[in-house]
Amino acid sequence: MFENIGWVEILIIVVAGLFILGPERLPSAAAWVGRTIRQVRDYATGARDQLKQEMGPEYEQLRKPLEDLRELRNFNPKQAITKHLWDDQPAEKPNGYPTTGGAPAAIPDRAVDRPLQQGERPPYDPDAT
Repeated sequence: MFENIGWVEILIIVVAGLFILGPERLPSAAAWVGRTIRQVRDYATGARDQLKQEMGPEYEQLRKPLEDLRELRNFNPKQAITKHLWDDQPAEKPNGYPTTGGAPAAIPDRAVDRPLQQGERPPYDPDAT
């Protein structure tokens, strides 16, 4: 529940509560917040247990798709696309460079770069312009 809150944030909340409520009311307010959080957690646990008892085996069939949806919160589209495209680990990426961790890809047969002769025109690719 509070997994992203660090000590700095808690310290800021305590200092703000000290200024807002004052030192005499801060302990009772902190106790009230603790009791309320505990009560909400108990309600959620009780509701889940009651649902599990009433539904029986169908509860697991309902829980599985919900777990899959929970995994979507951590969905990284770049990682998913990379995994989908490169799952079979081809020897060569589309840009011609070898993949990391595999055997180096064969260099495609291309004309060896050489200096142009006097009066020779450079190659022209109409699709590149």
